[in-house]
Amino acid sequence: MTLSPLNQSVLVTDLGKEYGLLREEIDEAVHRVLSSGSYILGPESQAFEKDLAAYCGTGFAVGVNSGTDAILLALRALDIKANDEVIVPAMTFIATAEPVAQLGARPIFVDIDPVSYTMDPSAVRQKLSPRTKAIIAVHLYGQPADLDELSRIAKEAHVPLIEDMAQAIGSEYRGKKVGSFGLMACLSFFPTKNLGACGDGGAVLTSSRDLSERLNSLRGHGAKVKYHHEEVGYNTRLDDLQAAILRVKLKHLDAWNSKRRTFAAAYGTSLTASPLQLPKELPERLHTYHLYAVKAPERDALRSFLDKRQIASGLHYPLPLHLQPAFAYLGEKAGAYPESEALADNMVSLPLYPHMGAGDVAAVAAAINEFYASPLINRPSL
Repeated sequence: MTLSPLNQSVLVTDLGKEYGLLREEIDEAVHRVLSSGSYILGPESQAFEKDLAAYCGTGFAVGVNSGTDAILLALRALDIKANDEVIVPAMTFIATAEPVAQLGARPIFVDIDPVSYTMDPSAVRQKLSPRTKAIIAVHLYGQPADLDELSRIAKEAHVPLIEDMAQAIGSEYRGKKVGSFGLMACLSFFPTKNLGACGDGGAVLTSSRDLSERLNSLRGHGAKVKYHHEEVGYNTRLDDLQAAILRVKLKHLDAWNSKRRTFAAAYGTSLTASPLQLPKELPERLHTYHLYAVKAPERDALRSFLDKRQIASGLHYPLPLHLQPAFAYLGEKAGAYPESEALADNMVSLPLYPHMGAGDVAAVAAAINEFYASPLINRPSL
């Protein structure tokens, strides 16, 4: 059966639709901040930090300007410096490793597990050295990493575990929210995230009062007391406008994540007969499907076919970190991390967001099944 052309594009995400659904709540929050005259580190920021820490099960949350800055400040709070080593997965967005290099330290890449797409603990063990000062575990696409084993490795090596949960707010491991396992956890509120601001934003979570105080100082030019700068810090703060918007959205997050899981299950049912390698939710892990990322044979041809049907798709991420020109100085070569490279070469993200319609999922699945059912020589994208 041929799928009829869609009257409206199926998007990977639709931020305008999200705003439309929350227009009154968001507009009221924005007007409240503008009327208050308190725009930076004001009552909305303070309230959001308390709400966020309570939601994630940590003692403290420190709002910053971006997820990248969250990782940078977490590393600075640990006094990571030149020639230190920080272990990171080869398959993640560059922001996980970028702050490591910015501090003069060396990112040490490890491969991923081929099922969860998160860092392989056995690979982490092999890369430990006397210079290892931290391990950054990424909960990629919303799937929690193997936090039991990674926590065990970090404890045995006497190094801190940092969770990069930029894509995984609300995800759970053994019934407990991610972000509460490591010494610190880093979030991004980039607009497309499960909890997204209307601009950049991020936060660092911790249950250490000492670390929270250091993070607060670092984000404000290294000062605990105004105009008294104990160290060189940064200007990276989550403003009250974004905090107020995020407070509105946080109330809806669990319901939105539940819808993501419902749509992911619908994809799983509809695409069972396809040759795609579908994401798997591992035992005792709750996946929040920031992205519905699949391994797809003939990936580029499939994307072209979907595009002709007005169905969007995404690539997250088409080049692993060890092959990025920015990290060429590390001397890594193709073939070093085969699972990361295989995912990069074959991964495609299908449309999935909480405000899409069930008909959208059906349309995407029908198009994919049609593509793979067609004889190779007759596929219109080839």
